[in-house]
Amino acid sequence: MKLTKTLAFAAVSALALAGCDNTGSDGGARDTVRVVGSSTVYPFAKKVAETFAQSNPQFGSPLIESTGTGGGMNLFCSGVGPSTPDMANASRRMKASEFATCQENGVTDIIELQVGLDGIAFASAQGGIMMNLSPEIVYRAIAANPYGQPQTAKTWADVDASLPAEPILVYGPPSTSGTRDALKELVLEVGCKANAEMEALKESDEDAYDRVCTEVRGDGAYVDQGEQDNLIVQKITNNPKAVGVFGYSYLEENSDKVQGLPMNGVAPTYENISSFEYPGARPLYVYVKKAHVGAIPGLKEFIAEWRKSWVAEGPLAKIGLIPSPADVMATMEKAATDLVTMDGSELK
Repeated sequence: MKLTKTLAFAAVSALALAGCDNTGSDGGARDTVRVVGSSTVYPFAKKVAETFAQSNPQFGSPLIESTGTGGGMNLFCSGVGPSTPDMANASRRMKASEFATCQENGVTDIIELQVGLDGIAFASAQGGIMMNLSPEIVYRAIAANPYGQPQTAKTWADVDASLPAEPILVYGPPSTSGTRDALKELVLEVGCKANAEMEALKESDEDAYDRVCTEVRGDGAYVDQGEQDNLIVQKITNNPKAVGVFGYSYLEENSDKVQGLPMNGVAPTYENISSFEYPGARPLYVYVKKAHVGAIPGLKEFIAEWRKSWVAEGPLAKIGLIPSPADVMATMEKAATDLVTMDGSELK
């Protein structure tokens, strides 16, 4: 019965979209593509929107909103129809729980596109504090309760005697950000699991493990700076003793102001991220509602513009996006061309 209702809702929504008269914007028809989601993917989506507008003057310029990955997924999965977004940018893969919410709300046909790679960069101001970090060092420095113990570290030297005796001050992404999710998965959990007792805790009490391994301190040593990565760049530029966490593209874009900090002795560079040698390398995604393709003017053409833009030596590579490996890119080319939908079986 629930499936029947879901299918019926999707069908009615699709008909409403297809029959719209292109007037109004709240629940009525819409004549421009609307995209929400990741602040990391935002500059790439804006670039694609700019080239799309130049190549397709018959369509309105897409509206790109930086809401954070989590916030974008909530909006994207809220339903089908012109009052909902057509696409969601994400700096981590869609979660199984988000996919389930989408399905429950009638967003049943979703196209998943891995548009390239990025890296979680740790950086400081040019000429500022320089350290060779590791997932374990970062975890012990910014975890609320490292390995289940009270957080007592005040300086980097308290964490590792080889590091500067400077106060720990890290500006980073908020809990709604895909960059924060990637920070947890690629850095904090890796550092936490360096302790064998944490592996055992995961088996016995996963909720306790999540709290111990992924919660960051709230005493001012880690500062949630919102969804604007450029603001983090400004903060560390103004304080040479501060460390910032953001996507690699912001490091490259501001290389005259900030410097990358190595992780396990590996610098956050284009080459090291593309080879996955850098520990913070991650894929970036765009999700599309297939029900909106053909109903929202320009959406199909906007997808095609993404496909043209993510190639090696393309416009996105020139502003910091790292192209996906050849086999992944070939799969994504087919998904973007044939509008292949995902079944959600590989999501976690």
